[in-house]
Amino acid sequence: MVSKLEEAKIFLKAFGMPERQQTDVAGYSLLTLADLKEGAAWNEATNEWIRIHDVLQFTRENYQKTYAENTRETIRKNCMHPFREGALIEDNGLATNSPNYRYRLTEEALSLLKTFGEPIWHQALDTYRSHHQTLIEKYASKKRMEMMPVHIDGTEILLSPGPHNALQRDIIEQFAPRFAPGCTCLYMGDTTKKDLIKDSAALEQLGFDITLHDKMPDVVLYRQDKHWIYFIEAVTSTGAMTPQRVLDIQAMTRNVEAGKIFITAFPDPDTYKQFSGDLAWETDVWISAHPDHMIHLDGTKFLGPYR
Repeated sequence: MVSKLEEAKIFLKAFGMPERQQTDVAGYSLLTLADLKEGAAWNEATNEWIRIHDVLQFTRENYQKTYAENTRETIRKNCMHPFREGALIEDNGLATNSPNYRYRLTEEALSLLKTFGEPIWHQALDTYRSHHQTLIEKYASKKRMEMMPVHIDGTEILLSPGPHNALQRDIIEQFAPRFAPGCTCLYMGDTTKKDLIKDSAALEQLGFDITLHDKMPDVVLYRQDKHWIYFIEAVTSTGAMTPQRVLDIQAMTRNVEAGKIFITAFPDPDTYKQFSGDLAWETDVWISAHPDHMIHLDGTKFLGPYR
């Protein structure tokens, strides 16, 4: 026989709550909100106003599970706030630090909860979902809005938010038009997906022989009119074009006949200063804060491959 707690967690999953809101404490919070003890039927659920402290007391008295008083903030943050955002519950509109601040199930959520386990449950759930966006969907939509669009070869790609990806976006949209006009992007990683862009066919045609152990630079561009490949590391905290890094890339691309250009991109001069002593000679530096200029480390030419 499935326990009331497990049923509560099943309901939360079906309702559309993310995994973090399908835990034991989330299940106990739902049971407290509905005032349902172990032997009660779901159609007996109510939606009286409750406090966070009531979750601790109800769980202890009816399910023999004791949570410490300092758990209240965890319940507030991980249960009540997402429940409210997902339209499972509502508050009474008072200030959150008021001793009279309360939560309760919404009338619509209560009506749905009362059908749980009944023949009409799935139909009621479908009807509810047709009029409400689940919290999982809201979070996914929010995450998409936070992601950074970057246009590569006429296609919009979404990068995860963060300083490293912001610099990669600048490389594509600011560096490339200035210093690699007409190039194509052969490779670009993402902080959450390493091979976000990987033109395997073009890389193979150029002579790349990449194994699983090889670490590609952050961005690889190819300029066909000059037959140049730009290997670019985007540095916000680590990963500059050191002498060893250049040797590693040279070894990885030993069969590539195109001219090779090694570039370290930095977001600002201060970050560049942190790594300036580590950079390899005969490489180049681009700083996003000053996109029209480059720094060339020795050599006999500006921005070109060395043989």
